[in-house]
Amino acid sequence: MFALQYPDYTAIILAFFLLVAFPVHEFCHAFAAWRLGDDTAQRQGYLTLNPIKHFNPIGGTMLILSTVLYGFPFGFAATPVNPARLRGRYGEAIVAVAGPLSNWITALVLGLVLRYVYYNLDVPLRLLNLLELLTRTSLALAIFNLIPVPPLDGGAILMSLLPSRTRLRVEPVFAQAGWLLFIVLIFFGGYVIGPVVDRLFLALIGI
Repeated sequence: MFALQYPDYTAIILAFFLLVAFPVHEFCHAFAAWRLGDDTAQRQGYLTLNPIKHFNPIGGTMLILSTVLYGFPFGFAATPVNPARLRGRYGEAIVAVAGPLSNWITALVLGLVLRYVYYNLDVPLRLLNLLELLTRTSLALAIFNLIPVPPLDGGAILMSLLPSRTRLRVEPVFAQAGWLLFIVLIFFGGYVIGPVVDRLFLALIGI
């Protein structure tokens, strides 16, 4: 069990994702929707960085268990959005991409900090390992969310970009098969995402 071997890493990873990564991700969804004319999330109190509001009982429990057992934070949260109230042809896509974009920015900031620390400061190896872990998991969260399969953000982006007639035919199929594909991704997505994360991580730190 990861938590027994690395209790300090486990606590920091959980704190980072429950208190920072997930709340920022969901806030960005809510903020983008609000700016585009849909105040559903704002009226229900999701336009906030309060981690308690963004804690999903099922997704949060998954995050805690996956981190405690394996050291990899896997979970989800949800922000209510009414696509019919969004302005613009690509309003739904903009709202969907806002969340993963926050994870990209987080990964970039962490990666640049790690790069500076790695080349300019003499710091404990455990700190370097922690920064690397947080950077990699932020990258993985960003990439995973952009996979074009509902209920991921990438699925919402794909549906919003399809022509109306095509979407009417495709969306019911994805609605039925989306969760099955999502479960498959949970178990096998790492084989695809892992190499991409490795390359992006090395590029960030200049190796």
